Amino acid sequence: MTFFIVSIIKSAVVAFVLLTALAYLQWAERKVLAHIQLRVGPRRVGPHGLLQPLADVIKLITKEDMMPSHVDKFFWFLAPFIAVLFALIPIAVIPFGTELNLPAMDLGPLHIPAIQTAMQLTDINIGVLFILGISGLGVYGVALAGWSSNNKYSLLGGLRSSAQMISYELPMALAIAAPLLVLNTLSFRGIVDGQSGFMLGFLPKWTIFQVFPFNLISFILFMIAAFAETNRVPFDLPEAENELVAGFHTEYGSMKFAAFFMAEYCNMVTVSCVATLLFLGGWHPPFPAEYGSNYVPSLVLVGAGILSFLHGANPARPFDRITLPVFGVVFFGLAVLIAIPAVALPLMPIIWFSAKACFILFVYIWVRGTLPRFRYDQLMSFAWTFMFPIAIVNLFLTGLWVALS
Repeated sequence: MTFFIVSIIKSAVVAFVLLTALAYLQWAERKVLAHIQLRVGPRRVGPHGLLQPLADVIKLITKEDMMPSHVDKFFWFLAPFIAVLFALIPIAVIPFGTELNLPAMDLGPLHIPAIQTAMQLTDINIGVLFILGISGLGVYGVALAGWSSNNKYSLLGGLRSSAQMISYELPMALAIAAPLLVLNTLSFRGIVDGQSGFMLGFLPKWTIFQVFPFNLISFILFMIAAFAETNRVPFDLPEAENELVAGFHTEYGSMKFAAFFMAEYCNMVTVSCVATLLFLGGWHPPFPAEYGSNYVPSLVLVGAGILSFLHGANPARPFDRITLPVFGVVFFGLAVLIAIPAVALPLMPIIWFSAKACFILFVYIWVRGTLPRFRYDQLMSFAWTFMFPIAIVNLFLTGLWVALS
């Protein structure tokens, strides 16, 4: 009974955090793109537009849902469900930190003793294969959406997505195989444990620094393939609006339209977490605690608080004179809280893991605001004539290194 209760609690927490992160990832993307393009971004709903995701959800829920008469109704309704389902499932095997000690809880007639549980929903020893298998099924949602819409633009988008997934799945799998050869495990928790500690006393034993430079090349190949797998710029050919109107989701509106974007952002989060676990040491810090790694989050928050007060003293908008000092006080309060050792000990792994994943998500947004879209022939040629051969050679050299060492 205790196991089921703890599992339900963890599922609720993960679902709440993930859905909230997806909503505010969209807000962050609009803000970052606005800064890149010298615009202001969302700012009308709430301070600095922080309530914009809530407004978007309300708009999409209440928006009239139109269904074209020419669609295949069953598969047209099924497609967004499949896309979201296979985007959400992989998060179940992602570990976010070390073991967590939960205190005893007295819930009236039910008493839960103090227990130790992993910071993930379930730990399976083939987590990497599970992620690859489930994420590969997500293309069925896009392909079905394109086919069932009975629209030429949608069909072309669905076909592009299928070809793109098949092409970039191969170099991605080969890129993932290289660190697995070095660490000799398919369990995410085992992979992170294999990256603990430091080389030469200061260099983290992250996979990108082991068997150098082959695993670093694997990381670069993985990230390029991840952009294509998640249909992000410069590989967003399935929904190229200047060619296909909106591609596979042309005939969708309201919450069905939102479901495809929810699946896209969820896939981005999953890829960022997998890259963090495979190549960037998971929840391990970039330098030892004796050199002050535990104080970095507090220093970052103090810097954010100081910037908030400085911008509040010279506001760009009148309302900033009120909101920015409030944010500054919150940042200072969080900095003091995280500096307390009893609080920092369980939170520090989650903080480092989240920081690395958020950095990769920022790169996603940065690339979208920087690079133009590929042509379709460039997309396919890049996968088969450049990435695939390099991935094979890199995997061979990594295996040779491991065999000879």
